[in-house]
Amino acid sequence: MLYLHALGHFHPETVLDNHFLSSLDIGVDVKWIEDRVGIIERRTTLPLEYLRETRNQDPRAAAEAAHTSPTQMSAGAAHMALERAGLDASQLGMIISGGCSPEMQIPADSSRVANALGIGATCFDLHSACSSFAAQIHFLSLMRPEALPDYVLVVNSETFTRTIDYSDRRQAVLFGDAASAAIVSSRVPAPAVISETTVGSDPRGQHQITIPVGGHFAQQGHAVQVFAIRTTTDVVKHLQASVPPSETRRQVFIGHQANLRMLENVCKRTNIPLSDHYANVVYFGNCGAAGAPTVLSQHWDDLRHCVIHMAVVGSGLAWGGMRISRD
Repeated sequence: MLYLHALGHFHPETVLDNHFLSSLDIGVDVKWIEDRVGIIERRTTLPLEYLRETRNQDPRAAAEAAHTSPTQMSAGAAHMALERAGLDASQLGMIISGGCSPEMQIPADSSRVANALGIGATCFDLHSACSSFAAQIHFLSLMRPEALPDYVLVVNSETFTRTIDYSDRRQAVLFGDAASAAIVSSRVPAPAVISETTVGSDPRGQHQITIPVGGHFAQQGHAVQVFAIRTTTDVVKHLQASVPPSETRRQVFIGHQANLRMLENVCKRTNIPLSDHYANVVYFGNCGAAGAPTVLSQHWDDLRHCVIHMAVVGSGLAWGGMRISRD
């Protein structure tokens, strides 16, 4: 069991909308994008003119062109979480980072975040692609409470747009950049409690979603979509079945923000009404490991007196989920 004290999120200012993508002349128009994936806008750390001129053909040059770094996004999300929790950064004893698009091979992104926050803390990265947040929380939930500091910061910063080939319409329409931050504790109580976690993987599909070092994102779209729908459905049903019979609070669903059509499919398969489904993919796109926790962060003040089922999937192929009960 873990106590969830607060979440924070950060999205860069530059909007990457469907009209811009249509103007790149890559075989898409506004209606095609909305009908196919249900996404209207995304955010990017890259200047739009850079994308227009280069189509991001050399991902290695993208970091230099970017106006916002992953560390800056992580720090922004962390500051929001700290403010909501009423904590000072100096009270954090551990930082764990992870996701699909680390800023550097070394050092760990978590060390860069700690430095940006001006603190000393135990730092390491734990990656499981888009399911990283679930893996990080599951890992912490298995540790002895006395082995952890009072407060742990979990951050996921994704700069997916640096890895996308913007001459490939299949990938260009999907992804955005974002960062999330969560403050958890195994000892200090909070109104939100993470009481059930699960993770899993099927390495036979490890080749289906890849980002080579210095290369572009690639995936086997149809196979990945089938996996995402089936596995998310299974995770949600597992979480639903684990709810104690005495629980009477409203139950809501937050999934991996891959695309709106996938999430709608999961809702139909698990009998989740749209009023109990929370998402931000329509205006922020697929933000990898940061996607689902940014949804929870954006609705942090709204989702009270409820049970939250979060289910995420990612490269590996990997998946995970958690049940959060909030008073």
